[in-house]
Amino acid sequence: MGDVAVTPGESRAESATLVLRFADVGVATYASLRVVGDPARTVTWVLDEAALSAALNELTTALPDPIDEETRREALERALTRGAFASPATESTIARTLGADLIAPDAWQLIADSADPPRAALFVSPSARLARVPWGLVAMPGDDRSRLIEQVDVFMAAPPNIVHSPRAPAGWGGRRAKPPLLVLDPRVPGQRPDSALGSVLGRPSGDTALARHFGELMQARDVLPDVAAPVELFRRADANRAWLRDLLAQAPSRLLYVGHATAADGDVGHADRAALHLADEQPLTASDLMTQKLPVPPRVGLLACASGGDYRFDEATGLVAAMILGGAELVTATLWSLPTAAGYRLFAQNTDADPMADAIRAVDRAHEAADAGRAINDWQRDQMRRWRAGDLNASPLYWAALATFAVDGAR
Repeated sequence: MGDVAVTPGESRAESATLVLRFADVGVATYASLRVVGDPARTVTWVLDEAALSAALNELTTALPDPIDEETRREALERALTRGAFASPATESTIARTLGADLIAPDAWQLIADSADPPRAALFVSPSARLARVPWGLVAMPGDDRSRLIEQVDVFMAAPPNIVHSPRAPAGWGGRRAKPPLLVLDPRVPGQRPDSALGSVLGRPSGDTALARHFGELMQARDVLPDVAAPVELFRRADANRAWLRDLLAQAPSRLLYVGHATAADGDVGHADRAALHLADEQPLTASDLMTQKLPVPPRVGLLACASGGDYRFDEATGLVAAMILGGAELVTATLWSLPTAAGYRLFAQNTDADPMADAIRAVDRAHEAADAGRAINDWQRDQMRRWRAGDLNASPLYWAALATFAVDGAR
């Protein structure tokens, strides 16, 4: 499997690699779990349609994306106050439900058998119906304290058609010393700060946790764009596609984008209409990225609305695919819209908390680590344990939304 191959000679080759794959065939969803290099241990099963539909409906109502005629504010209120991810007790229930309905007992046993150190890597290839499932969160039936992410490191497998397409991977080893490229809340023309495509991070200030974080990064290494103060990284009015193209041409080590994304429409084959919003009148679509062959660095973080939604389409050619085709070997994206700090504080008990900033800092730090995807998993495990212990600011609406896609042996 090209999408889960381990690069020869790397120490992590000693850990097992598992592949969990789903396929919608007619009205049925089929699943398989296999251990790479040991095909005799493969487990296959068929999901119960009625139970699956009920579980997916419950998941939909847990997420902060609008349903039917809901406004975004109404969707946020539902997710933060009444949805399954609003409290540890209700989240535990949906985690066990998903674990029972999606993964067969024999598959759970195979996962448990692979849980001995070094921690195995599990690559998930979901069907379109399962594209927004937060896989790390699901719990072993009857044992809420044994989540999938506690058994293995969870990754998303890049679609085979993308992995096997002509690509020129940038390679982390040769780029790691180069400056990271930071695209932080670019100012979309004609949009007020409180409008639909307005500010994600709020008014720029050198006193915010994010400004301090990126200030520390700037003290440790050069960054792109080259600015005098960290506050100048935010809400740039010049951060358009020409600006991005010029900075990508400088071969940065990685790219971190925080801002707005527009999800593709629901028609089959239109995943390439997913787009990032820059300081341009028109958004930068996945199709644009692929057509223009922009050189993408080896690691990419996309903290934007449903930026990791490639699998919602039969042809998974969305933003993640575009990044991989452009040279990325590891992409961390989101399965649904993350509530902004302002949106979270409308309904949260602790109005001083900023889990959006926590997630951004976590991704930025993880992407500096030797194994960025495993570092993301470590942060998610830490957040999950805080949440399970009663810390409501460690909301799964943030940590469970992160999905890391990896190719070419990246972990």
